[in-house]
Amino acid sequence: MAEPTDRCAVPDRIVLKVRDEGRILNKAAYLAIGIGMEGYKEVLGIWIEKNEGAKFWLSVFTELKNRGMHDVLIACVDGLKGLPEAIEAVFPHAEVQLCIVHMVRNSLKFVSYKDRKKIASDLKTVYRAATLEQAEEALAEFERTWDGRYPLIGKSWRSNWPRIIPFFAYPEEIRKVIYTTNAIESLNNSLRKVTGNRNSFPSDEAALKLLYMALQRIAKKWTMPNQNWNLALHQLSIRFEGIVII
Repeated sequence: MAEPTDRCAVPDRIVLKVRDEGRILNKAAYLAIGIGMEGYKEVLGIWIEKNEGAKFWLSVFTELKNRGMHDVLIACVDGLKGLPEAIEAVFPHAEVQLCIVHMVRNSLKFVSYKDRKKIASDLKTVYRAATLEQAEEALAEFERTWDGRYPLIGKSWRSNWPRIIPFFAYPEEIRKVIYTTNAIESLNNSLRKVTGNRNSFPSDEAALKLLYMALQRIAKKWTMPNQNWNLALHQLSIRFEGIVII
């Protein structure tokens, strides 16, 4: 019987200073959060790495699979290089969903202050569309309105469209779960409060131990399943027939 983790969100990183072979190096701690079949959130792992990339992410998801994570249905990611391909290589059934909040933030980076509110509102008509067809119409309208002044925004959404559109196949109950990686960003912010007063760590193991202990305290508050989880699980069982068994 399959016991998939239906969502895996991989975060922005936590930067740490760690002693390595006599030198203090900047390293990054990465976490992954999953929501299991019962609807409860859990930390799947912590990894500390100097350099990220496709090879690193492939090792992460291979490790998760070897540890018994049977499948990933939907993976919400923030666009880290090599991450979507690594997920799909290890978990071929997974649908990789780009974080909509990150897409909007990136779109607004180089927009003049006077246009930001209007552009954010117009982008909302794209990702709040009821269907994929309506979303495509809204994106085309956005491009007609703004390509003359900000052509890179429409180009970015078009180039990332295959990683955005899985979102539109789901009802509101599931969209609320997969449209953003904010849950893990919030977790990272809590962990930064723990690591921020450390000048450096003597080793990777010392950094991992502190993060693990902090996560143990935080996870004690995760006592409730996701809202409307039974309805969401029913939808997932239809979408991923033969993989999700309820």
